[in-house]
Amino acid sequence: MHGAVDKVDIAICDRLQRDGRLSNVKLSQQVALSEASCWRRQKRLEECGVIEGYQAILNRKKLGLGVMAFVQISCTDHSEEATARFESIIACAPQVLSCHNTTGEADFLLQVVARDLDSYSRFVEKVLRALPGVSSIRSNLSLREMKTTNRLPAGEILSI
Repeated sequence: MHGAVDKVDIAICDRLQRDGRLSNVKLSQQVALSEASCWRRQKRLEECGVIEGYQAILNRKKLGLGVMAFVQISCTDHSEEATARFESIIACAPQVLSCHNTTGEADFLLQVVARDLDSYSRFVEKVLRALPGVSSIRSNLSLREMKTTNRLPAGEILSI
């Protein structure tokens, strides 16, 4: 990024995390900047990749996606080719909300959604079991979602 992120930049990001449809007029009022200055800062944050995009937050249950699973995958093949194929397959799977290469027993942790258990089972059979070099797949099904957010903690960022 061109220059450091300051408190005003963080305030802009925080407000936009809460409401991505916030007009520049309202945003500039909330962060106590002129409209032009606020617009320039927001564009700079977008151009340098701090703000990656804007999206609607959907309710998965109301859309019929009743199953949320956290899947631990262990692999025996860690070659560059196998890893590239693994990443490509996961990137194309819309059921996978996130995938992390992790420390610990498993190599990867996935967050997966499905309509129901039958749909999830088909996903495991057709997609996960077809992944190269997979030696173990362990699923933990979410019984109750207590918190979910994509918002980064502005307070933590400011205290750094």
